[in-house]
Amino acid sequence: MLKTNTITQSAESALSTNRVLRNTYALLAATLVFSGIMAAVSMAINPPYFTSLIATFGAIGVLMFVLPKFENSAAGVGIVFLGTGMLGFGLGPMLNAYAGLPNGQAVIATAMGGTGVIFLALSAYVLTTKKSFDFMGGMLFVGMIVVFGAAIINMFAQIPALSIAVSGAIVLLMSGFILFDTSRIVNGGETNYIRATVSMFLNIFNLFTSLLHLLGIMSDD
Repeated sequence: MLKTNTITQSAESALSTNRVLRNTYALLAATLVFSGIMAAVSMAINPPYFTSLIATFGAIGVLMFVLPKFENSAAGVGIVFLGTGMLGFGLGPMLNAYAGLPNGQAVIATAMGGTGVIFLALSAYVLTTKKSFDFMGGMLFVGMIVVFGAAIINMFAQIPALSIAVSGAIVLLMSGFILFDTSRIVNGGETNYIRATVSMFLNIFNLFTSLLHLLGIMSDD
């Protein structure tokens, strides 16, 4: 009887994990499309920089402080779309600036393609091996603190080499977070698909903007 109960519990756990994984990727795909549409709208109307900044910080506030109160309800899905849509809208002026560079369209397309390849490759690796990357949690947290501090310093120092280093470090960190977050879903450490979607979306968003920055610098004559 004990063995039967164990098998039943394992089966239920696997079904629950698969459900979270399926719902996460479905919602993630929808929010990425919606965010892309909002970015296109923003590029078309080209709002002032401060409007973009307000949208970005507003999105962070929504996802950090409002969403946790609704992440276990259907309303949480709407809030996720609100936050990710605002982030997409905030990208508009930045994308317009890069589009104005020589080969700017190619830079944006390459950053998008590179982001997709990195995300799919890392996610596929975890899904295939089911390897746990929980050990990376502490290192990623420390890395984020260091990068955040360096970014603040560079806001005042404006050192090109430091800017490149920060963007490169963010690419590596977001790659690590994709492994970490996917592993938590696959191994049952994350059971809320709304929370998992936001984490994964932010990984992809930061990965894309950092790749865009690096490619923009490399293509600048």
